[in-house]
Amino acid sequence: MIKQPPYLKKGDKIAIVCPAKKLPKPIDHAIGILESWGLEVIIGESVYASHHQFAGTDKLRTHDIQRFLDDSSIKAIICGRGGYGTIRIIDELDFTEFEQNPKWFIGFSDVTILLSHIIAQTRIQCMHAQMPYTFEESTPEALSSLKKTLFGDKPSYQYSSEFTNRSGLVKGILIGGNLTLIAMVQGSVSEMDFDHKILFLEDVGEQEYSIDRMLRMLKRAGKLKNLNGLIIGAFNEIKEEKISFGQTAEQVIWDIVKEYDYPVCFNFPTGHIDNNLSMVLGAEVELTIDKNKVQFKYL
Repeated sequence: MIKQPPYLKKGDKIAIVCPAKKLPKPIDHAIGILESWGLEVIIGESVYASHHQFAGTDKLRTHDIQRFLDDSSIKAIICGRGGYGTIRIIDELDFTEFEQNPKWFIGFSDVTILLSHIIAQTRIQCMHAQMPYTFEESTPEALSSLKKTLFGDKPSYQYSSEFTNRSGLVKGILIGGNLTLIAMVQGSVSEMDFDHKILFLEDVGEQEYSIDRMLRMLKRAGKLKNLNGLIIGAFNEIKEEKISFGQTAEQVIWDIVKEYDYPVCFNFPTGHIDNNLSMVLGAEVELTIDKNKVQFKYL
């Protein structure tokens, strides 16, 4: 059983931290939005810290996150941005108090390391969603999905896929995140259990061969064969290679999973896009997939 943290209510405290790269711009806009939801926003020391490309030293970032993991008055922790750096501090964090007093942990991209670790080690639900750095460019739908989920009104999603799906109706526990970071934690204590789960994947700025290589690694490790379903989010800003790989990201993925019989949908609105809809890792969901239509809801 994967535990669900308490939903937020007006007046609750939410902390912002930066576990990886430093912020290149202020996030006053995002703070204002969170405050408009009735939340008290606490700014972590890492938010405006700087150490080379990182949001402060590894020690500072670790201490900052640990402070809020241990503080029972903080009801949610949202990461300011991703980038790179979370893997440098994950093994220094102690989740003992967090397990005793679960709270929502929110982020995406490089934060996938933390989300995966929380699911694997604490079995507490967490959230793949927009971060303050991306609030300004976010669609109203994506921000609304974050607010609704935090306050206990989990939204359902419907959309049309441009790439042909493999149809089916399936239920299961949702896991997933950024493909690169999921690949990076394999073989470690931060590795999620994939069996009989609904997996969602997204990535940005990769080349087709790299997507192919990471997915084939997961396939060879047996991570893709026993899924209940597969959700493919945005694979965008793909870097052009000098010699064409000959397949789009979607074609690469389909080639690797077409031998399995579980439902697969493409172009799901999650990832490094403006319409990055909130996804609760560890929640039970139902996925209804037709050729080009997809419905997603929490159970």
